[in-house]
Amino acid sequence: MRRILFSTIKILISVALLYLALRKVNLLELAYRINVASLGWIGLAIAVTFLQIFAGVLRWREIGAECGAPLATRQAMRFNVIGTFFNQTLPSSIGGDAVRLWLVARGGAGWRAATYSIFVDRAIGLIALAVLILVTLPWSYRLISDPAGRSALLLVDSMALAVGLGFLMLGRLRWPWLKRWWGTHHIHACAVIANRVLFSRQHGPIIGVTSILVHVLTVVIAWCVVQSIAAPVSFGQVFQLIPLVMLITMLPISIAGWGLREATMGLAFGYAGLIANEGVNVSLLFGAVSFIVGAIGGLVWIFSAEKAAEGAVPIEVPE
Repeated sequence: MRRILFSTIKILISVALLYLALRKVNLLELAYRINVASLGWIGLAIAVTFLQIFAGVLRWREIGAECGAPLATRQAMRFNVIGTFFNQTLPSSIGGDAVRLWLVARGGAGWRAATYSIFVDRAIGLIALAVLILVTLPWSYRLISDPAGRSALLLVDSMALAVGLGFLMLGRLRWPWLKRWWGTHHIHACAVIANRVLFSRQHGPIIGVTSILVHVLTVVIAWCVVQSIAAPVSFGQVFQLIPLVMLITMLPISIAGWGLREATMGLAFGYAGLIANEGVNVSLLFGAVSFIVGAIGGLVWIFSAEKAAEGAVPIEVPE
């Protein structure tokens, strides 16, 4: 009953935010701006999205190996692509993570190892995004002159950094009760793993590069979308605004980020002195790219061995 209630609330939030974001947008005018060249840019955005998924796979493999959930690159890629489908269909922006967890666990890695690998992967992604926003903060302040926009930017990024750094600091603590108490046992174990992989010579460089690359590729996807409708926005402006929008969209309060992303993108463009409606247009097409990739992930899921098999499917151990 509680799950149904939460899902209903998320649906209502998505619908309400979409209504507020779209009420001043001319969808017919947006459709007229789509032409053959636009389709080329959308196709490029889809290709870059798959490249982004692959970068995430490389990071997840490094983390999974430390968590006791080793995955071959091909299998991890399949799981991530399947996850994009469930991100679009389940009433949560992290629905794909739950499916990835289930696929890894039923493959023989165990629920604990699977859960740890997904949780640590998500946490490191959040930390990397917060650091990227922090690094670009001086340029973002030049772009966003509105005091309310600057305050919102600083507040959101400060909260993300505090959560991320607090998580890493937790892994540095050696208090015995952190390992014994049920409320901190698993979180502390994940924090220890996160520290181990981030600051190791073997895993650290790969995880650091791929984590930043994932978010940079998000900017590239958004830039392709901007180009598809010839929106009057520069690459630098996209680079400064999109990471913040993605950070807010990570909040699990809507369906696949719909509504929340459009509202946030419109506000971000408005605070930056750009046309707010163009922000909503870009967000809609960005969501359409995610939906298309998710649909491909759905086909992968339909024809996958994991769906067809009645029992557990053994995980391929990388060579």
